Amino acid sequence: MLNILSNLCVYFTSMKNLILLFLCWSLSANHLLAQDYNILTFGAVADSTSINTIAIQSAIDKAHTAGGGRVIIPEGTFLCGTIVMKTGVEIHLKKNAVLLGSTNIDHYQKMSRWKALIMAEGQTNIAISGKGTIDGQGRELALNIDSLFYIGQIDSAQYTFPEMRPREYLRPQLIEFVNCNNIRVTGVRIQNAASWVQTYHRSKNILIDSVQVISDAYWNNDGIDISDCINVRITNSYVNVADDGICLKSHSKLPYLCDSIYIDNCTVRSSASAIKFGTASAGGFKNVVIKNIKVYDTFRSAIAIETVDGGIIENVLVDSIEAVNTGNAIFVRLGRRYDSRPNGTLKNVVIKNIKAEIAFERPDYAYDIRGPALPFFHNIFPSSITGLPGNPVENIRLENIEIIYPGRGNNGLAHLPVSRLDRVPEEAKKYPEFSMFGELPAWGFYVRHVEGLIMKNIKVSIKEADYRPAFVFDDVKGLRLKAVDIVGDEKKEGVVLNAVEGFVREE
Repeated sequence: MLNILSNLCVYFTSMKNLILLFLCWSLSANHLLAQDYNILTFGAVADSTSINTIAIQSAIDKAHTAGGGRVIIPEGTFLCGTIVMKTGVEIHLKKNAVLLGSTNIDHYQKMSRWKALIMAEGQTNIAISGKGTIDGQGRELALNIDSLFYIGQIDSAQYTFPEMRPREYLRPQLIEFVNCNNIRVTGVRIQNAASWVQTYHRSKNILIDSVQVISDAYWNNDGIDISDCINVRITNSYVNVADDGICLKSHSKLPYLCDSIYIDNCTVRSSASAIKFGTASAGGFKNVVIKNIKVYDTFRSAIAIETVDGGIIENVLVDSIEAVNTGNAIFVRLGRRYDSRPNGTLKNVVIKNIKAEIAFERPDYAYDIRGPALPFFHNIFPSSITGLPGNPVENIRLENIEIIYPGRGNNGLAHLPVSRLDRVPEEAKKYPEFSMFGELPAWGFYVRHVEGLIMKNIKVSIKEADYRPAFVFDDVKGLRLKAVDIVGDEKKEGVVLNAVEGFVREE
């Protein structure tokens, strides 16, 4: 019943927010389209070498002063540095238009946070639209910044070792909108960032629709980062990036958090996790719907739901995920990285209608920027749901899930039998990742420190033998299994229970 109620709560909250977004953009559409301002009129030159920052900014300023309008980027390639969006302005990129980011870091500025090519802070009714491209030339820009370390212009504290690269906040994003209301990004192609591709922080009423995000240019290329935002809709988009695909973050403590997020009909390829909550999770996340997602060639998890910084996660629905060639299907983690922060909570999560095929070799081999290889021997990792002693994950429902594993787990490579369950480390302070515990004693699902778990219509299969059982439940209360099917495993005992209370199994 609790799962049903939370499901309905998420649904009606999302519907309410969709109506609000529709009304918001219906009311603002005429305002935004009041007049067009072509950047050529302001002196822009489409020769790929002239810096057009002043010309484009002049067009934005003129549109804003006039009460709103569209700034037109016509066909051609226009090089520029940071431009600042203002209330009532829409940047519209025509087909074959390219807004090309400069590779000179001196051409970028920041407001309250990081540098970016397109920035806004405290603005209302802003948009980016069209069929053109925003290209950050990220690798060349990042390498130019990297060279500053070797001539003494970047302090070692701003440089990562042993990775040997400037920290992400020194490298400009393509889009950063902070404390803005009524944001619309539609149709455009966004590519080649030096850091995160785009961030929306402490903003409300965000619509991202039918965009292509393609960035394997350099490290930390998150595709879409939503940080402590309210009323967000991400739909019909393609994300192919060298870090997390679509990522919900919470950098600020409560009352800031991500609330009322709707993600639907997107395709994601990632050299990290496809859909992820965290890792930053100070305030938290609630009322989130994620549905109809296709995932492929993804190094880490298809879906990763994490709170490790004291934040909350509650009322989450994940429905209809199809993942092929991925390193992990489902990763749910409640941790505590900082003693100075309170325990977080993770509860009321429904994950259903999932089909995933796990790769034996690394899935992101074709990326230029691949996820870091692990420094220890291991077999294939299972999906996992883990809390902490005395701080369990609560009220989780998994339904209609099929995961195909390659098998080939052997105890000569790595060995953690069920007789040594107490050897699995808690790792409360460790960075959350499906591989964080090292070798795990199950090949299908590993579940620990959970209170209230329903698993219904679950099928896990292996193509070749694995020395481990399919399921291990350790310190779980209120466990209910119904129609759980294990295929391809000849061992008699496929489900191992340790310190499990209130167990019910139905066929």
